[in-house]
Amino acid sequence: MRGAEGPTVRCDVRVEAPVPRVWELVTDIRLPVRFSPELQRVAWVDGADRPLVGARFEGCNRHPQIGEWRTVSHVVELDDQRVFAWVVMDADGRYGEPTLDPARSMAYWRYELEAEDGGTRLRQSALVGPGRNGVTLAIERRPDREEQIVAFRLKELRAGMEATLQGIRKLAEEGG
Repeated sequence: MRGAEGPTVRCDVRVEAPVPRVWELVTDIRLPVRFSPELQRVAWVDGADRPLVGARFEGCNRHPQIGEWRTVSHVVELDDQRVFAWVVMDADGRYGEPTLDPARSMAYWRYELEAEDGGTRLRQSALVGPGRNGVTLAIERRPDREEQIVAFRLKELRAGMEATLQGIRKLAEEGG
């Protein structure tokens, strides 16, 4: 897959807990910090204190190959107990011109929940781009390795998503 093709990764897990419990966990923007290998801190900004369409939150990330960076995310979809989605912006211009324009997002993240036999099917997905991001920079440096760069990044994202989903599953099932 190539960077311009909108590389996407999806993971899902069955959770032996009701949808409302799982929803409570996935809409806690601070929770993934406990499981993600990249996300270090996250907090609501602009007076927001919960997910609402248009609400924004700041994330601080760290990656062994590219260091630390800050993002600002905008909630773009919220369907109670079904969908929570946000786009990630390069507010500081780490990868190009600074932007808070959702049409130029670095990534699009989404949780989907579905009732399933007394439990919940929880899906998480991420789309890299369409705006400039770390993958864009890596491809510009090594255009001959574009497919390998994209595959490597999708593998990293999948590992982080699987860790996060398993962490959410465990918390939901334990009631903690």
